[in-house]
Amino acid sequence: MKWFGALLILLATTWSGFEASRQLSERPRQLRQLKIALQALEAEIMYGHTPLAEAALHLARQLAFPFSRFFERFAEKLQTGETSVHEAWEDSLRAIWRATALKQGEFEVMKQFGETLGQYDRVAQQKQIALALVHLDREEQDALEKKARYEKMAKSLGFLVGLLLIILLI
Repeated sequence: MKWFGALLILLATTWSGFEASRQLSERPRQLRQLKIALQALEAEIMYGHTPLAEAALHLARQLAFPFSRFFERFAEKLQTGETSVHEAWEDSLRAIWRATALKQGEFEVMKQFGETLGQYDRVAQQKQIALALVHLDREEQDALEKKARYEKMAKSLGFLVGLLLIILLI
């Protein structure tokens, strides 16, 4: 019975290490996806002259979860007309944020971008998108650095903590 419990402890801690490692590798991927989404939004606004709700629907069809859900929800809120663009953006952002591997810094960048969305003409909006992309580039570099530094350690640490617990308990 002790060995069964020890195996469960080892499996649980190893799984937690692998989950932490997955979060570290998922963050840069999602940041790239978010940057691509903003670039596509810029193209829709600047060159397609597409209304914001329609552009958001186009993006929702092109992107993977969770950002597809974000733009889908954003488009729905804009089409109902019950809220402002800023409120629709922030509400949609909060709704999907827990499903992402992104951190508070990225949330703040996206929230600030949402405050400017729809407030300016196309040229000024393009500058706001470029500013958000610069901030997301910085966050992506930080995420890649952390991934390189801590990904392997998180996997090993999960396993080793499990071994330590087993040794202490037996």
